[in-house]
Amino acid sequence: MIAIILIALAAGTASALMFASIISGALISLVLFYLAPLPLMVAAMGWGPIAATIGGIAAASGLGAIFGLPYCVAFALTVALPAWWLGHLALLGRPVSGTTPATGSAPAAPTMEWYPVGRILLWIAGFAALTTIAALLTLGTDAETITGTLRRGLLRILGPRDPASSGDIERWVAALAVIAPPAAAIVAMMTFTLNLWLAAKITATSGRLHRPWPVLRAAELPPMTLVVLSLALAICFVGGIAAMFAQIATTALMMAYAFTGFAVLHTLTLALKSRAIWLSCTYAIVVVFGWPVLAMIALGLADAVFGFRERYQRGKPPPLPAS
Repeated sequence: MIAIILIALAAGTASALMFASIISGALISLVLFYLAPLPLMVAAMGWGPIAATIGGIAAASGLGAIFGLPYCVAFALTVALPAWWLGHLALLGRPVSGTTPATGSAPAAPTMEWYPVGRILLWIAGFAALTTIAALLTLGTDAETITGTLRRGLLRILGPRDPASSGDIERWVAALAVIAPPAAAIVAMMTFTLNLWLAAKITATSGRLHRPWPVLRAAELPPMTLVVLSLALAICFVGGIAAMFAQIATTALMMAYAFTGFAVLHTLTLALKSRAIWLSCTYAIVVVFGWPVLAMIALGLADAVFGFRERYQRGKPPPLPAS
């Protein structure tokens, strides 16, 4: 238990320092800030959720004592809570009943059913929306105030402007202020997913991951996700702060379907000889241009409706018998 406490405190200290590094204003601090959940996730997946709990409480208390209550609350909501819960879900499993062994033979080892990757992805989308909404509520309690605060902040970042081009710049800034909340949800979705994947890789490499590596290309969202997405899309048109929050939730769910779209692509290209080249080119195009992710979203949605992966698996020939 002493070892777990020491590891938890080390993880909490590292996470708190990475979170607080944003105050320096250095460019590298932005990378450290987004990777702040990583130490706590490693602690949760390698030494159990209790380690992440101890580390998160210690880190939040330290930040609150040094920088004040807002930093404590922000760290707890955006770093400690997601790291603890996602790490807990990654290790959540239950034994399932298998076949009864023959008389006189040793009892079969219990088969574990692990928490589905698709449901973890849905939780990540929920945390991305929650953290983005919580950050916006610090700017105001209605859509006009939040948008105005974002617009004034962007204008201050741009600095003094040429009067001749001030009208064009203000129009661009107004458009960016509208796009900023959904863009923040995309960033949160990607950083939570990246942190969880890195934490799983680190713990698996060190031999501390107490579960088999999941088949990521089989990840699929629960069927009710489509209903929630449709409802969020409908609320986007009502106006006000409800529409702003619905846009954030819609964006997070769309990104979740983009990830499942990549999973569909990994499945449908299994038989291709040049599979690695096709996948590498696809990832490169999405990273460089950004907008092709819409094709992945469409592929994820189409798979949820038509079941492309299930049809592909049914159409595969049976495996050859072992010689």
